[in-house]
Amino acid sequence: MACTMFGAIDVGSYEINLKIYELSARRGMREINHVKHRIELGKDTYATGRIGSAMVDELCLVLQDFQRIMKEFGVEQYRACATSAIRETKNMLILLDRIYQRTGIRLEVLSNSEQRFLGYKSIAYNSERFQQIIEKGTAIVDVGGGSIQISLFDKDNLVTTQNIRLGTLRLRERLSDVAQRTIRYSDVLEEIMNNELRTYRRLYLKDRNIRYLMLVGDYIDGINRYIHRDSKGDQISREEFITFYDTFMQKDPKVMMEELGISQENSSLLLPTLVIYKRLLEETGAEKVVTVGMDLGDGLAYDFAEQQKILKSPHNFENDIIEASRNIAKRYHTNRSHTQVMEKISLAIFDKMKQVHGLGKRERLLLQIAVLLHDCGKYINMALSSECSYNIIMATEIIGLSHREREIVANVVRFNSGPVLEFEELASGSTLEQADYMTIVKLTAILRVANALDRSHKQKIKEVRVSWKDPHTMQIFVDTLEDLTLEQALFHEKAEFFESVFSIRPVLKAKRV
Repeated sequence: MACTMFGAIDVGSYEINLKIYELSARRGMREINHVKHRIELGKDTYATGRIGSAMVDELCLVLQDFQRIMKEFGVEQYRACATSAIRETKNMLILLDRIYQRTGIRLEVLSNSEQRFLGYKSIAYNSERFQQIIEKGTAIVDVGGGSIQISLFDKDNLVTTQNIRLGTLRLRERLSDVAQRTIRYSDVLEEIMNNELRTYRRLYLKDRNIRYLMLVGDYIDGINRYIHRDSKGDQISREEFITFYDTFMQKDPKVMMEELGISQENSSLLLPTLVIYKRLLEETGAEKVVTVGMDLGDGLAYDFAEQQKILKSPHNFENDIIEASRNIAKRYHTNRSHTQVMEKISLAIFDKMKQVHGLGKRERLLLQIAVLLHDCGKYINMALSSECSYNIIMATEIIGLSHREREIVANVVRFNSGPVLEFEELASGSTLEQADYMTIVKLTAILRVANALDRSHKQKIKEVRVSWKDPHTMQIFVDTLEDLTLEQALFHEKAEFFESVFSIRPVLKAKRV
């Protein structure tokens, strides 16, 4: 039976983890070793904006030890990722280079949306009832050291996902002085959280029925075991959690640490965690708390197994990215009928040109997102819609997309109606590379042609087919009930840019039906 040894390194805000997995199609994903090291990288980042040399030195020593362990276990592939503590530090690039030079490990800094998406993938894999739960009103809440991510699901669809910078370590550092001066520290924690959470409720929870609160965090498993000492289960009722919270507040903290099986070094983070859980329970009005034993390492391993076609999930994660994009488009009142036609046309062209453009499944997804969001800027300024669309996309997290991918989508949308910048100008102040630039140009050419075919926004085209006349001519056959004079005129204009990119002339063939 073939199996793959995989290592997942998670460099978090207050802990570094190495998990080693055995992956196989028959036995699934099996964790065979877990090593953790406590180091509060976020303490420096959230307090000063920079990670000091002493912490970098310690981090490098730990990573070197992780390399030794992976070698002992015969790890064939690994992925090392960092989250908010390194993502937000001002000396990130210097730090990453120092780590690589000393350890040989290229540490990948995940965007927030990538990090949460990987976590959510692991939830889907680890929870047998995941599909059943998200059919009803569900909030998945990932509580980290730097932030909280709240993702809302209903009827198996991702409705929205939002990040709030109220992580446990960040809260502790912001209120470190206050904690020494008051006996009602929990009240102060609640107070600093209230404004953000109430704003979230007003914007995203209005008229929404949340039945389940699925909590992801370092201490939720311990809380679940404490509550269910005499039974097993992965759910805590609203009443059970409130009772536990009141008990915790009345007991000696050291006693509670022992009963929960939490080390003293983590004690300062437990209270902020509990307050976060309690306030989220209150704001969502959830009936049940679902506990999920997972972390980022599980998500990294599952993502690798999925990419290598070792494992397959019954849940369509790509659809979640698309649905999240549709909801963003809805927020800015884009023309749904128009984008539906453009989706059909642009994806038909993309699929027919696989051998020409050399792009893959991921780029197809980026094109689809660009179609959905190409007009969102009109909500702000119709005259400057392309620039406004760009700014909206760059300022909005799209779950599952990296910062680079979001930048690709934003530029495709910007160049749909605006001039295409040269690479040197575009790359200034950006992380985009030449390959990314070519992806942008190719997707823009396709988007422009698709947009021209519904320029009137009347959805005149009912069916579309794409075929080759010869190696340099692509025919687009459309069935229509109406006159296409406007579309034909604009099509020729957009066809010139398309031809300059692909050396292929698109030709429109209209048939009245």
